[in-house]
Amino acid sequence: MVDSHSTVQHELPGPLEGLRVLEVGDLGEVAGKLLADAGADVIRVEPPGGGRSRHVGPFVNDDPGQPSLLHASRNTSKRAVTLDVTRPGGLEIWRRLVGLVDVVIDATTPAFLDDLGGGWEWAEAEADLESLVWCSISPFGRTGPRRDWAANDLVQLALGGPMMSNGYDDHSLPPIRPDGEHSIAVSNVYAVSGILAALWMRDAGHRGQMVDVSIHESLSATTEGAFPNWEYFGRIVQRQTGRHSSPNPTAPWQYLAADGQHVCLINGGLPRCNSSWVGLLDWMDEHDAAEDLRDPQYQELLFRDPRSNPEGRCHVAETIGAFVQSLPADEVYRRSQNLHFAWGIVRRPEENLDDPHWADWGFFWEGELAGVDEPVRYPGAPYRFTKSPVRLRRRPPLVGEHNHDVYVGELGLTSGELRELLESGVG
Repeated sequence: MVDSHSTVQHELPGPLEGLRVLEVGDLGEVAGKLLADAGADVIRVEPPGGGRSRHVGPFVNDDPGQPSLLHASRNTSKRAVTLDVTRPGGLEIWRRLVGLVDVVIDATTPAFLDDLGGGWEWAEAEADLESLVWCSISPFGRTGPRRDWAANDLVQLALGGPMMSNGYDDHSLPPIRPDGEHSIAVSNVYAVSGILAALWMRDAGHRGQMVDVSIHESLSATTEGAFPNWEYFGRIVQRQTGRHSSPNPTAPWQYLAADGQHVCLINGGLPRCNSSWVGLLDWMDEHDAAEDLRDPQYQELLFRDPRSNPEGRCHVAETIGAFVQSLPADEVYRRSQNLHFAWGIVRRPEENLDDPHWADWGFFWEGELAGVDEPVRYPGAPYRFTKSPVRLRRRPPLVGEHNHDVYVGELGLTSGELRELLESGVG
């Protein structure tokens, strides 16, 4: 009998239990992680020596000889094998691996596996693979004039559009980008949605199919207000410091509170419903800070088209901004949240580790990391299932850690054949 909620969660199957996935290339690790944490058996196929993310920082203790935290965060719950499909015998092994799975995440270049005879063109023609879902993740998709263009995260964010909306009020400064290879995270979430849709179609009786994910188009679809402003109004949004880009300048969103911490006021602090507005004015009156905001004209303009009376909206936001600067950040945060405002403290990333809400949610997963003596905490999933938990199923794998399990245990190679595979540089 189990008496621990965590133990019960550990024993329950995940929502994707039974799904088998093969992941190859360097652009699909986030997609593979999302599927693996949800219970899918994801086999990460890397070249001998390991994939790119193993060699990209940050590293444990800032030591390049230690494990990569980037790799660790993207490869939880997976198994890993090594294989060079370009060497003699490598293609045959790859094809046999494909025959084991339901889904292939092909994050190589669009023509790489097809040119070898082991890509979607080959798989689509194989009768035994008619239920296979093949997801290609590439910079510009598998067709079109940019298909073979080279790109990295910086190029993708610039060419896709998001970077133009991010930066500072001072437009003599260049645009900026988020760190952490944002383009991979965005495109991989789209990829998982496409994979699950294709699996749903397959389970409804249709054949497997290709899911063609373009990183460029994923980012172009994630430009928030820039596209609709241009498409519907012919307006170009301008970069602003620490807030949404906008066709016209808006009031600041970040303020230095009385205790030296910054707070962020979404929408410049402007409320989105009458009850919040009244509560905010009452709070400001406690500090004699409401000034003239009880004038009915301000309540009326807040719920009109944002393009109307921008001067009045700025006055409201500036008055609220002056108010929050007189209070400690924690009071601004908690009192505003009680009034249903989306305001918060600007935290250092590490401060989230001790957040009581995240602890109650169980967002961080504790587990092992090879080469590190103490348990480590991994970022978990932003969703929960009551009867099929998403969780850390195994630590990130070492290079080729599961070669024997997969090649001998599942493909049926002998130990001697595996040794030859490794010695020849194929595995």
